[in-house]
Amino acid sequence: MNLEKTIELLKKHDLLKIIDEPLDINLEIPHIAYVEVKQEDSRAILFTNPIDKENDKTFDTPVLMNVFCSAKAVELLIGDANKIAGEIEELLKMKPPKGLSGKLEMFGKLFGLKNVPPKKLKYKGECQQVIKLGDDAKLSDLPVLTTWEQDAGPFITMGQVYTESLDGKMQNVGMYRLQVYNDGQLGMHWQIHKDSNHFFHEYKKAGKKMPVSIGIGGDPMYIWCGQAPLPIGVFELLLYGFVKKDNARLVKSITNDIYVPHDVDYVIEGFVDPDIIKIEGPFGDHTGYYTLEEEYPMMDVTCITSKKDPIFAATVVGKPPLEDKYMGYATERIFLPLLKTTAPDLIDYYMPENGVFHNLILAKINVSYPGHAQQMMHAFWGVGQMSFVKHAIFVGADAPELDDDEAITKWILNRLDVEELLITKGVVDALDHSSPRFALGGKMGLDCTGDEVNELGIKIKEDEKLLKKIKKIDSNVVDLKQYYLDTKNPICIVTVNKERSQKELFKELQTLFKNIKILVIVDEKNNDLDNLYMLLWRVVNNIDSNRDIFIEGHTIGIDATNKNKLDNFQRRWPDDVICTESVIEDLRKRGILDISDQFIKQFGLI
Repeated sequence: MNLEKTIELLKKHDLLKIIDEPLDINLEIPHIAYVEVKQEDSRAILFTNPIDKENDKTFDTPVLMNVFCSAKAVELLIGDANKIAGEIEELLKMKPPKGLSGKLEMFGKLFGLKNVPPKKLKYKGECQQVIKLGDDAKLSDLPVLTTWEQDAGPFITMGQVYTESLDGKMQNVGMYRLQVYNDGQLGMHWQIHKDSNHFFHEYKKAGKKMPVSIGIGGDPMYIWCGQAPLPIGVFELLLYGFVKKDNARLVKSITNDIYVPHDVDYVIEGFVDPDIIKIEGPFGDHTGYYTLEEEYPMMDVTCITSKKDPIFAATVVGKPPLEDKYMGYATERIFLPLLKTTAPDLIDYYMPENGVFHNLILAKINVSYPGHAQQMMHAFWGVGQMSFVKHAIFVGADAPELDDDEAITKWILNRLDVEELLITKGVVDALDHSSPRFALGGKMGLDCTGDEVNELGIKIKEDEKLLKKIKKIDSNVVDLKQYYLDTKNPICIVTVNKERSQKELFKELQTLFKNIKILVIVDEKNNDLDNLYMLLWRVVNNIDSNRDIFIEGHTIGIDATNKNKLDNFQRRWPDDVICTESVIEDLRKRGILDISDQFIKQFGLI
């Protein structure tokens, strides 16, 4: 399914908005898409007249955003995730057949796998109808978006980055941020744990330039495969063939030997010189924070090919909820059977979108012996991309559905015991900003698989009375709100104007621990105590468990404030990703955005 057919399918199911008004690729288009994806009835958007006001430029190429705009869109474009998961599980559990009928049944299933491997075509593809070489291959001819005010420049957000190992035996496609430096150079933001980075070091060791080709558009399934958490060395387009029941058809790039899908809308070809490193960023990212400047490889563009009438696919990153909310659900379901091969006692798992996936996971397991949950924590932290999860909470088989936020939260709070809290250290996502060192930080695992904990005599006080007592101890505490007072572990959240380490505040509040079980501290600025959704996002983003979790008796303190020298934090703390207020207000005045002040506050837009 190409993008033209995708657009027709979305339109047929009332999942597409078309905006014909000329809109700027700098901030305007991304801000509109960012607002749209947060709506309950969000739809994909086709911008038919993108312009570049700064450079007085118009584009003939329309921009398609939010293609995975809803659960319905994901089902239309990928399929029934639970059904796909069932097919994978059936294959994994396949046993030697008995009798002729059993053998025929197995043969039928295995014969169906003939569609899994990609096919290499010997002719040019649709993606090569227009070929521009050398100086004619200009990145500025593409409507590449600048999303946020502090971004270092435009960057390609839905580029399918195709690479292969030095010996040509392994292929990979991944989705990485691609900064446009100029007409002929792209930054390669592949992180330390990605296949592309492993291949890069092979070329570096051999002293050879690394071929890279980047696809944009085509079947949305290519995009989803590019972010799929497959084991190292497994080509993601095998998953395309398995799900679609049809081989991905690939063609050779014009100026290098990388094969790409024949029906993508654009292909950007080139080579990476492993001896040349360039500063990339900063950029607003899916964590909701800016990723700071870092050194990354750079690709020299040798060729840009396209369809005659291409469509430019893009996404938007920032604070949740985003498009990855819906993509992530399909990933969860489809990869559950594979995860069970290394964690066989796993029943289900859930990665809330406001935990930005790698910051929080909930898992339901069959418990067979003491310490079983802790064993599973270590198993999770040793499995592929699960190894980047910062906070893991485990519950037993009798727990409510993991995505029933209210019910599962109460279940956990009624079983939370500081004796079952595991704090350790390990690899974290390269985008994590709270760890004291790049890509290495705290891990927290919580075993809530047991029975409800005993009452511990907590005396609940009204918010105003408790706040008054706390203010007498520290006048920098601004406000307070308590949640889940009907559980064994109520949560007390306070906002502060931070002037010292919050570990000191926690110590000074010990006289009030008879009234507090879980104390969460956030900055007064940019936090709304009535918005639990965004508070969870803030907390799991901002804490490193080795530094920011304090325990005294049965009381837990969590310092989710922004860190600085007061905390002996040596790295630079990034800003929140926010919209440019003047752009939002202008779009509202022009009637392009119809959102309330409450909506803006709810999602921390400005």
